[in-house]
Amino acid sequence: MGRVANSLQRTEVHRRRVFYIPGYDPIPPRRYRELYRKEAAAQAEISGYEIALSAKASKSGPYGWQVQSAIDKAKTATDVEVLVWSDIVRDSMESSILATYLQMVRTAWIYISTGTLRRLMRLRKGPVIAALYPIGMLLVQALLAALVTWGVGRAVIALAEHFLLFGAFVGMAGLGLGLLAGMVLMRWFKKMDGKFFAYYLMHDYAYSASSRGAYSSALEGRMAEFTTLIRDALADDTMDEVLVVGHSSGAHIAVSVLSDLIRGGLADNHPPLSFLSLGQVVPMVSFLPKAYRLRADLKFLSQSDELAWVDVTAPSDGCAFALCDPVSVSGLASAAKRWPLVFSAAFTQTLSPQRWAELRWRFFRLHFQYLCAFDRPGDYDYFQITAGPLTLRERYRERQPSRSRIDETVSKYTAVAPL
Repeated sequence: MGRVANSLQRTEVHRRRVFYIPGYDPIPPRRYRELYRKEAAAQAEISGYEIALSAKASKSGPYGWQVQSAIDKAKTATDVEVLVWSDIVRDSMESSILATYLQMVRTAWIYISTGTLRRLMRLRKGPVIAALYPIGMLLVQALLAALVTWGVGRAVIALAEHFLLFGAFVGMAGLGLGLLAGMVLMRWFKKMDGKFFAYYLMHDYAYSASSRGAYSSALEGRMAEFTTLIRDALADDTMDEVLVVGHSSGAHIAVSVLSDLIRGGLADNHPPLSFLSLGQVVPMVSFLPKAYRLRADLKFLSQSDELAWVDVTAPSDGCAFALCDPVSVSGLASAAKRWPLVFSAAFTQTLSPQRWAELRWRFFRLHFQYLCAFDRPGDYDYFQITAGPLTLRERYRERQPSRSRIDETVSKYTAVAPL
């Protein structure tokens, strides 16, 4: 306990290391730097503080950048690094059209046959609708392709009959041209998925469902690398805080990484360790039958006094399980549970009516609002958390959890190891 007490004494932050773990996202990490640069400048102007970005000092290690801030007359230097697994995401998305539809059938069967889908609907309908969206959209695309196939085939046969051409060849030609037209349309849908998000979301849900909640060997290997990087940062006694941020699917990855880190033992007098989970979708995985590893990690981390864990979501984010305590709803809360502190970013209150009107139907953009500026900021400010003068624990020391949070057991599967 002495080690923990020593680390918790440092509440004013002059130097910080931030590790950001993105969700299931194939985009390169530099996009996160540009998002941070743009939104930090906007928030600084709104809130009246100074913040600036510069290039990472070292070219080794993960992609990152430096942040210098002056907030409440305190200056803080922060190194932000992105823990990349986008290559694993891209590999999982390299599926043909037919393979994607087979994924759709298999994923739907897993969530329905295990009773997981029904349980998830008891939490929040928004993310469940988001999960059903790619199925519906892919079925609509297939139906349209079938109609085009039929329509082109009928048009070819009608044209042939007009010129008094009959026979099996005409029927085969109509069928062939119809199938070609349908295939062209299906390829166009896939090419335009940046607007439809059907294939992207289908691959996302299929990635976890394919192993019924267990981590893939590739992801386990990458998480081990993340653990080593964070452990090295905690060995730097010049740091005043090491903060891990997990967004969306990155939240449950962070849970397992931090659990491995703490189980392995931390150095004496390590800087305060903090964990901020944003827009989490933990139940999509923890509710699956073979998510033993994740459930064990959730239970372990919720009881740890080696870190501070704050979970921020918003009911307006239809892609997250808003205000659902990921530990409790997974059936893992115990008398020793300490974390997470669950509260809302309250988009409808922290965004002006004009800004809210611009964003309310942009569901995927709202899922990233946690990383962006608020024009009516409350007590959640991503840039003060990641670049300000207070540790996460100190910033929310007096913060009470949201009263509307869901903290009862909902999951059917609660075992932390195979029976």
